[in-house]
Parts: sequence; C-alpha cells; structure tokens
Amino acid sequence: MSEENETIHHRIEELAEIKETARRGPDPAATERQHARGKLTAHERIGLLLDKGTFTEVEPLRRHRATGFGLEDRKPYTDGVVTGWGTVHGRTVFVYAHDFRIFGG
Repeated sequence: MSEENETIHHRIEELAEIKETARRGPDPAATERQHARGKLTAHERIGLLLDKGTFTEVEPLRRHRATGFGLEDRKPYTDGVVTGWGTVHGRTVFVYAHDFRIFGG
C-alpha cells in the first residue's frame, strides 16, 4: 500500500471514530442517567421511529460558535439536536430530536 493510501485509510478511520464519538455523546454518564430515567437518547428514539437503516443525519459533526458563559470550552457535536431524514413504512420523512445529554437538549 502506498503512503498516500495509508494516509487516506488512516483519515477514514479517524472520521469513523469522530462520528462514533459524536453518536455516543460527550459523557457516557449522561447516557446512563438518561437510561436510568427510562428515557432513550435522540438517536435511539429516531431509530425506533424510522425504518431500519434509513436514517441520514444532517451535519452530525456540526459544532456551535458561541462564546461567553464558558461555551467556548464546551463544543460537543450536534449542539443537542439530531436532524435528518429516513423512511417510515417506505415513505420519506424528515425528523429531529433533542438530545438531552447535550446542553439539556
């Protein structure tokens, strides 16, 4: 494998890790607290609504640019709202869900 291919392969792996980090949320304990309350995460709720494997998320790696109140030090992915489209019984729908693990949704 050439050096360029190794670099591309490495970058693709990095992107997959970043996407998984974004999906898990900023704090694993926040997911546990959500589940302890009997609630699901935004991605889990969307997964239940849509046909399996049809969800396409819009800008899952988007971060805010706000400053003040310490926000410049807290830049989680998605800003607490998961947005995208998929299908329900084969029909295209657009969805969003507040992720309460991030800034309280």
